[in-house]
Amino acid sequence: MSDGAEATVTRGTARDALVVRVGGDIDHASAFRLEEALSLAHRTGPERTVVDLSATDFADSSILHVLLEAQRAHRARGTLMVVCGPFSDIVRRLFDVTGTEGFFVLADSVGAALELPDPATGR
Repeated sequence: MSDGAEATVTRGTARDALVVRVGGDIDHASAFRLEEALSLAHRTGPERTVVDLSATDFADSSILHVLLEAQRAHRARGTLMVVCGPFSDIVRRLFDVTGTEGFFVLADSVGAALELPDPATGR
């Protein structure tokens, strides 16, 4: 882990989206916070979920597992999940090393994630 920045996960709304912001160091001890926030998307069914990792300093395979499961759930429901940055070098490396970057819809910012058309619907 990096310098031990406390994990934070907050959620809010913007337009038709649930926006989940992740900050600090996310690992096996704190990934449940992200999982809980993303389960809200499953229960409330917004048209789009945006996961903002721009303030995430450290992430390990635990966060990747949560994101992969959430992505699968969104696809099964026919809703869009966008993971956005800008990403720290550690987060970018996690996607690169695991070869999972192509599994997600990625954007450079929350604003870009909100503007991005859903590849399935074009909206």
